[in-house]
Amino acid sequence: MERAFTAVALGLFDGVHLGHRAVIDSALAQRENGLSASVFTFEPDCVLIKTGGASGYIYTKTEKEILLWEMIGVDDIVSPPFESLCSLTGEEFAKEILCRQLGAAHVCCGNDFRFGKNAACGAQELMDFGKRFGFEVEVVSPVEYGGSIVSSSRIRELLLKGDIASSNALLGFNYFINAEVTDGSHIGRTIDFPTINQDFPEGQLVPKFGVYSTFTNVGGRILPSVTNIGVKPTIEGVRRPLAETHIIGFSGDLYGKNVDVCFKSFIRPERKFSTLDELKKQISADIAAATM
Repeated sequence: MERAFTAVALGLFDGVHLGHRAVIDSALAQRENGLSASVFTFEPDCVLIKTGGASGYIYTKTEKEILLWEMIGVDDIVSPPFESLCSLTGEEFAKEILCRQLGAAHVCCGNDFRFGKNAACGAQELMDFGKRFGFEVEVVSPVEYGGSIVSSSRIRELLLKGDIASSNALLGFNYFINAEVTDGSHIGRTIDFPTINQDFPEGQLVPKFGVYSTFTNVGGRILPSVTNIGVKPTIEGVRRPLAETHIIGFSGDLYGKNVDVCFKSFIRPERKFSTLDELKKQISADIAAATM
């Protein structure tokens, strides 16, 4: 058996929220013992598989990797498709994946972590396997906020209500999207408010339709912005949900680039306007609200 040098944080880590951070931080702390810190997670669509499509995933693979690599600073991310491992028993997962492939010396998980075929194993079984295969197991207690346990399902509920302030508190970071800027109808330019359009992938949770105060990272410059999430009901023919952001004080071409848009607060629900002039006046009011 190969010598182990890795501390592994186990979890789906859909929202990479405060509870997830506690597990990951436990792995990071093992650097003091000479171990590198790895995260073992699954592709985002695992959420769809586990819930039968009832819940959308919070972050895409790219967004999750930005959080793990850039904001948290882990050493490695292992993120296989769920289908490639779902048939493994708990023992096979511990022996083949944790021990042989990852070289785990220390494994961290939450007390509700499940693994193995049909999610048959939990933290106790993981500790038993650790004794057999030579790795320590650290079970991290849940994190509470506002009197309740922090969870991805709780954050989904908040996002669907448009309660960005509360969801940001549970996430530990501002909720954000990172997606390619796509070509749109260019209506914004005709009313002096050019926007960037970013699509939500199929399966990703779409927050409550409406207008949000945001800030946008443009080449390292953090600029105030206003974002509408929805289907642009004033414009004929647009029906798929997307994020449309006006970056205050910016003019330039961002088509084809991946841009971070971070959400601060909910301003108002999405609505249909009778004329583009009415829409223009409302956007001016939204900008004023966002920059107060």
